[in-house]
Amino acid sequence: MGIIRAVLGAVGGGLADQWQEVIEADNMSDTTVFTKGVTVRPGDRRFTNKKGTEDIISNGSVIHVYDNQFMLLVDGGKVVDYTAEPGYFKVDNSSSPSLFNGEFGASLAEAFGRVRYSGVPSRKQQVFYINLQEIKGIKFGTRSPLNYFDNFYNSELFLRAHGTYSVKITNPLLFYAEAVPRNSTRVDITDINEQYLNEFLEALQSAINQMSVDGIRISHVASKGRELSKYMADTLDGDWKGMRGMEIQSVGIASISYDEESQKLINMRNQGAMLGDAAVREGYVQGAMARGFEAAGSNSNGSTAAFMGLGMGMQAGGNLFAAASASNQAQLSREHEAAQRKAAAAEGWTCACGAVNTGKFCSECGKPRPAAAESWTCSCGAVNTGKFCSECGKPRPAAGWACPKCGRANDADDKFCPDCGSKRP
Repeated sequence: MGIIRAVLGAVGGGLADQWQEVIEADNMSDTTVFTKGVTVRPGDRRFTNKKGTEDIISNGSVIHVYDNQFMLLVDGGKVVDYTAEPGYFKVDNSSSPSLFNGEFGASLAEAFGRVRYSGVPSRKQQVFYINLQEIKGIKFGTRSPLNYFDNFYNSELFLRAHGTYSVKITNPLLFYAEAVPRNSTRVDITDINEQYLNEFLEALQSAINQMSVDGIRISHVASKGRELSKYMADTLDGDWKGMRGMEIQSVGIASISYDEESQKLINMRNQGAMLGDAAVREGYVQGAMARGFEAAGSNSNGSTAAFMGLGMGMQAGGNLFAAASASNQAQLSREHEAAQRKAAAAEGWTCACGAVNTGKFCSECGKPRPAAAESWTCSCGAVNTGKFCSECGKPRPAAGWACPKCGRANDADDKFCPDCGSKRP
């Protein structure tokens, strides 16, 4: 029993008159992965096989195969022929299996050798179809938080993820043998998804861990659907493709949420990062003082008493506010000076006559550009360019000297060269 291509001239308005049966796939939804073939217009007056036995395909019947469909010709549960090419095919009980592989090429030949059966026909012949379109919108959600070590926050965080994923059947013969329940005539992905969903969530944890190892911040996971699909494919495709003939196509994350402790850690880290900016800290100090005055002015017991209390509080905490503000201002000043030096280096230099230049000589008076002051580091850690430290006031240490006789580098306090005894010049 096999199939051969139907002659195109025989396919037309009189198709039902020329062939005993015309079979095509039953209705397929977006989530249907497997369905049975049904007879086209079985009650039509031109249908010739009115006394035929159910599930017996008459010799000479025609089978329709449309795009993105894989047709199986089954005899008693035994796959005897198939096609992955769209078109019209005639059943010929005298022919050997023709095995139209279509775009799958030689890959189906090996799979057919694994799932085919031989023997005497059992007299129960059926046509089945497998959906080759991408099966989309399969929902998933983590049952418990997934751990994620974030290098940016330097802590173990936990997240929940919800979204959808899609699969595609890439080896329909293997899928039929391993994933379709026996004696089924119609299968939706939701009918067989429980086991796959458990495996998907396990692979999701592995993929999430790999993203963590690759240094992706936890807040960026939701926007990394394409990368996550690749991680999932690397994790699952080896098993799903080799065992069941299907692959992960895409993963779409609809939402990412953190557990309560992780959210606290993230907020704490973000606040710390903001307060590391002197301008933000100064604004916070000034805002706290302003809110205190505002609260005092709206005190229901009288603003005078409130301001007196505020004055006492300010007197007690004034030193703290003043010290914090002074520290912020000092850091802002240093940052401003550094920015000015950087800008001056990038933009040019100002001559003693007042002209701003970018070349080696002043364009107004011709004076050469002064040499840049060499920086030095004080014992307190401050970097300076002047003669005294801007933080502690210590003078710039004297420079060392080189021995004119032997060339040894000596400390500034050495009066004689330790190697040759020459006196410091």
